[in-house]
Amino acid sequence: MVGIGPGSKDLITPRALKALADAQVVVGYKTYIDLLGDLLNNIEIISTGMTKEIQRCQAAIDETLTGKRVVVISSGDPGVYGMAGLLLEMIEKEGLGSKIDIEIIPGITSANASAARLGAPLMHDFAVVSLSDLLTPWDVIRERVRAAVAADYVLILYNPASHKRTSQIVKVIDIVKEYRLGSNPAGIVRNAERAEEEVIITDIDHLLDYRIDMFSTVFIGNSNTKILGEFMVTPRGYSL
Repeated sequence: MVGIGPGSKDLITPRALKALADAQVVVGYKTYIDLLGDLLNNIEIISTGMTKEIQRCQAAIDETLTGKRVVVISSGDPGVYGMAGLLLEMIEKEGLGSKIDIEIIPGITSANASAARLGAPLMHDFAVVSLSDLLTPWDVIRERVRAAVAADYVLILYNPASHKRTSQIVKVIDIVKEYRLGSNPAGIVRNAERAEEEVIITDIDHLLDYRIDMFSTVFIGNSNTKILGEFMVTPRGYSL
C-alpha cells in the first residue's frame, strides 16, 4: 500500500517512489494513476473508476497470489480515508494473512498539504470529518461535526460537496455558527499541490460564497484562529 500524496510528484516520499519503481503491477483509481504519469512506464496497470474499491483490492490480492510485486495506491495516505483498511479486511476475511507480505507506506495527506498552503491552521488540536454519506449515515456525520466544533477543535472537512450532494456543507455551516462567530477564519484549498490549485482564506460568513466541491478541503478555525497577513494561523499558546 502506497500513499502518493496530494498530487504533486515532488511530494511523493522516497520510500513510495522506490516501491513504485520495484512494482510489477500497480492498482489504483484511474485519476490517481494518471497523476503518476511516466513514473509507471513499463509497469502493468489495473485501474477502475470511483466506487470500485472492492474490485481493485481483489485484483491486487489475485495478482499478489501469482507471485507478482503489487502496489495499491491511494492519494494522500493509504490509512487516512484510503485503501489500507479495506485491503487488510479483505485479506483477513479470505484467510490470506500468512500468504501475503504487506507493507503500508505513508503519504502526505490533503489535510497536511492544504494546511501548509493556508499557513499554520493546525497548530493546535483538530478534527477531520468527511461529509460523504456513501458509507456513513448523515446523522452520524452531523453529530461528529457538532461534537468537534462544540469542543473548539479546528475542523477539516473532506468531501464537502459533490454535483448531487450540495446541502450538507450548508447544514454544517449552520451547526458551526452555533459555536463560532461569523468572522471566525475559514479556508478552502482546491486541488492542493496540483496544477489547478486554488487557495482561499475567508471567514465563516463568506465561506459558501466560494466554489466547494470534491476537490476541496475546507478548514474552519477554532475560536482562537486568526488571519496574519496572507496566512491562517491557529496559535499553539506560546507566550510572546
